Amino acid sequence: MSNSLLASFDYLDDCIDAIGELRKAGFSDDMTAYCSYPDHHIEHAMGYDQSPVRVFTLVGALTGTATGFAFPSFASMDWPLITGGKPVLSIPAYVIPAFELTILFGALSTVVGLFILSRLPNPVPTVIYDPEFTSGRYGIAVRADQRSAEVREILEKYQPVELREGSDA
Repeated sequence: MSNSLLASFDYLDDCIDAIGELRKAGFSDDMTAYCSYPDHHIEHAMGYDQSPVRVFTLVGALTGTATGFAFPSFASMDWPLITGGKPVLSIPAYVIPAFELTILFGALSTVVGLFILSRLPNPVPTVIYDPEFTSGRYGIAVRADQRSAEVREILEKYQPVELREGSDA
């Protein structure tokens, strides 16, 4: 069980400045930011880059395209039906199944990637939380075992509305 500090701020700027200073102090992996809506300022302050979910989408879409061309091709090779002298493998006819499987596999892999990268479902809920974060306040939870005094000093510098200790499971 580790010790955590939770700071609650009324203003976004104070929260962002506190996040920046905590990152400079080396707490970037031990921080969680809370906000009632997605805010790119907080994402930038936390050091987040573009989401890797798009890689899951690309890989799924390319897999779907390959599958969409492979299935009809193998079926045509297993059961060749020569009609009017046309070729057994008619690639233009396979574009529609390939397109449909591209969309299907891309969408399904996006959902799978979202769940994997979001670590959902989370069987261990966060113990330290404030319901005011859904009403417009901004928050930072920092896991700090031995450096708790340093974290408290940094957070108090930005005058949080509330600063409390809790425990993480």
